[in-house]
Amino acid sequence: MWGDYRQCHIYPHITIFAEILTGHGCFGKYLHQIAGREPSPQCHECGVLQDTAFHTLVECAAWGPQRALLENVVGPVSSLRSMVEAMLQGQQSWLAVSSFCESVLAQKEAAERVREEDANADPIRRRRTGGRRRRYANLLP
Repeated sequence: MWGDYRQCHIYPHITIFAEILTGHGCFGKYLHQIAGREPSPQCHECGVLQDTAFHTLVECAAWGPQRALLENVVGPVSSLRSMVEAMLQGQQSWLAVSSFCESVLAQKEAAERVREEDANADPIRRRRTGGRRRRYANLLP
């Protein structure tokens, strides 16, 4: 494609792209319907009824400034497919798309952590500590 894949920093972004392409990430619809971690699938940023990967990356007004920077490099993004096609245009486009996705998802995940740690949060939203985490915590001094 454009030379050595390691120069394109692909590996750190595989998880981010997997979340986006499958919709299994910090999206209201997934957290509500599949993970059971949200009381509704609503977008916390703009209030739309279904927060999906498509909504987050293409429609949500909260991410407009980041999307504008992306579109200055790759042109209009109207779907997840067009975003993937843009990534494949070249290294500059790849970096623009990956930077956009990483920035947006990092902010959504940080906001989700704040909601999880809120003492007044709905019990289904609170952070769950799995068995592995508890066993590791028991090993600490």
